[in-house]
Amino acid sequence: MGVKEAAHTPSDNRVLDGGSAGPMMPRLVLGARLRRLREEQQISREAAGHLIRASRSKISRLEGGRHGFKMRDVADLLTLYGVTDEAERATLLTLAEESNTPAWWRYYNDVVPTWMQAYLGAEQAASLIRCFEVQRVPGLLQTPDYARASIRLAHPGARAEEIERRVGLRMARQRILHRRPAAQFWAVIDEAALRRPVGGISTMRAQLRHLIEICQLPQVTVQVMPFVAGGYAAEGGPVTILRLPGGQLPDMVFLEQLTTALYPDKPTEIECYWDVMNRLVVEAESPDETPTILHRILQDT
Repeated sequence: MGVKEAAHTPSDNRVLDGGSAGPMMPRLVLGARLRRLREEQQISREAAGHLIRASRSKISRLEGGRHGFKMRDVADLLTLYGVTDEAERATLLTLAEESNTPAWWRYYNDVVPTWMQAYLGAEQAASLIRCFEVQRVPGLLQTPDYARASIRLAHPGARAEEIERRVGLRMARQRILHRRPAAQFWAVIDEAALRRPVGGISTMRAQLRHLIEICQLPQVTVQVMPFVAGGYAAEGGPVTILRLPGGQLPDMVFLEQLTTALYPDKPTEIECYWDVMNRLVVEAESPDETPTILHRILQDT
């Protein structure tokens, strides 16, 4: 099964205007470059962090594109890494400046936790998104009512206004599936998530009908992991992998948890998650069977 990569184009939507990834692409490009320079000089993250009065973990976040850059810190790191070419320094310092521009999700800043900011920027820039979900329909495929019910479960103490803000954010994210060219989205969903009536029977039936419709789009591939498959490769929980355009940046692995997220970024870790994802698509039912399976679940609901 082939998956075509799509180039990133800015959205013309009011919320996503001005380049939908915001500062994320400059952060990722600069972070990847700084990591290569540090490794070429065989300098530890601890030593680099000491130079800019920061911790090893902050260097890791900077190199992973999960933090904005201070111009002074970048200049000091470039000197430590032996970068003397003025043109290269100027280019990287420009990226540092761009890394602090307002993010596309600033409109929803009140409901975006710090640990999700890097993911939101990368998601809007991605050419390919692969995910596996166990408990819920993937956020990018949710209807507003299903999203609202799911968010209420995750934030039981939230006021109605906050719930609607979170629903708005989730719906805004879905525009990447309808832009030109669209991001390619490939999801494997556990059958349990499709049979659990989140929000009640009526909401779940509407969600299933939406899945039947949207999986017909050429940019969307949906597979179902049936109960009869038994155990499978990703029993540890949901996984999302983003591939960014250009071929120069590492893929991003995103593991969302209850109150935080993990971003495994070692090449061996990323390779491991790709291996799991590729095994899942073999173990799951064929995409051609998805409409039939969804219709059957709809009849049972």
